[in-house]
Amino acid sequence: MMKVIRAKLHGIRVTSADLNYHGSITLDPIHCEQAGLYPMEFVEIWNKNSGARLTTYVIFGQEGSRCCVLNGAAARTCQVGDELIIAASDYLPGPEALYGLKPRILTFLPDNQVDQVLLYDVFASEKRPYDFRILDAGSRAVESCHTWPNVDVAAIREELKAKGWQDQEINEFIRSHFSL
Repeated sequence: MMKVIRAKLHGIRVTSADLNYHGSITLDPIHCEQAGLYPMEFVEIWNKNSGARLTTYVIFGQEGSRCCVLNGAAARTCQVGDELIIAASDYLPGPEALYGLKPRILTFLPDNQVDQVLLYDVFASEKRPYDFRILDAGSRAVESCHTWPNVDVAAIREELKAKGWQDQEINEFIRSHFSL
């Protein structure tokens, strides 16, 4: 078994802290749905400003509020405006299961509006059996990866074909995202 990232909110800002609440982190359910986080799910929280690290569980706040409220003891670990990384994990039986996992990563603007929706992707490249890249979930573009700019276009073509893309869509994608 190996523990891996399953979903992440990266750079969301604390909007409030409530020491007297029962505990947890209150998040906008829209953000949670976009990333794949669930109510009562345990998450790791890393404060980019203070370096504090903690574990708590998710509860939903008001839809559309863009809230990020640390409650109970967690409220002592942050200040309003601090940037957090909130990560959910899962267990896989082994590395071969990484190919099917596509963790969804949301990045945020200072007002907690979603800036980007990204996917982490493990794939087999010519260099290694477990390579890594970050895909833009909206445009399906390679944002960055360990093998960039040595992109394996043939592997990308095969992967997109396996996902049901037509040849014309694949060709347009390759032309628009790579200077080949």
